[in-house]
Amino acid sequence: MSKKIVILVVFVLLLIIGGVFYWQKIRTIKGSPDDYVIKETAEGTIVENKKAGLRMKVPEGWQVEKIEVMEGSVVFYSPDAEGVRTGKVRPPLKKGCLIETAVAYRKMSFSKIKEEIEEGHKWLAIVSDVFKMIGVNNYPALKNTYDCLELGPSIDVYIPLDSKLYDLGISVAPGDKERCFQEFDKFLETVSIE
Repeated sequence: MSKKIVILVVFVLLLIIGGVFYWQKIRTIKGSPDDYVIKETAEGTIVENKKAGLRMKVPEGWQVEKIEVMEGSVVFYSPDAEGVRTGKVRPPLKKGCLIETAVAYRKMSFSKIKEEIEEGHKWLAIVSDVFKMIGVNNYPALKNTYDCLELGPSIDVYIPLDSKLYDLGISVAPGDKERCFQEFDKFLETVSIE
């Protein structure tokens, strides 16, 4: 009888220990807005996320704000940015440009990223949808340029690296597309991933 109790106790302990190791292995590391530090430097306003190894420069004269979206994000918006919804500088925009950066802590391939984008775009009124491979800070990246009837023109750039997915995107007011897309190209040149 005591032998059965010992075996049962050992079995339960092994299950608990195994469960803890399994939970540790599958647990997703989440980010938060607190991971981002905004600081003024001689070269301008810099945003850093040391946890994700991400550093970028805020475009000159733009505002920056930390928000709780996609495991913590930072949003940059041009001085003239105005959302359609009163009091919110969020897409769709009436005027100006809005850049959002986020880091998701999960491993993804370019084919899986594209598959998820295409699936998400099925539910939107997308008028054009173009994918292109580019480089950002010497890392391969997937650039998705699209136009949505509800949200307006946008570009999203995805950089999968180890167990992180860096997402850098811009939403623009229809009349500001050319100017904002040029600003986004300049912004991408300031992005540094370590």
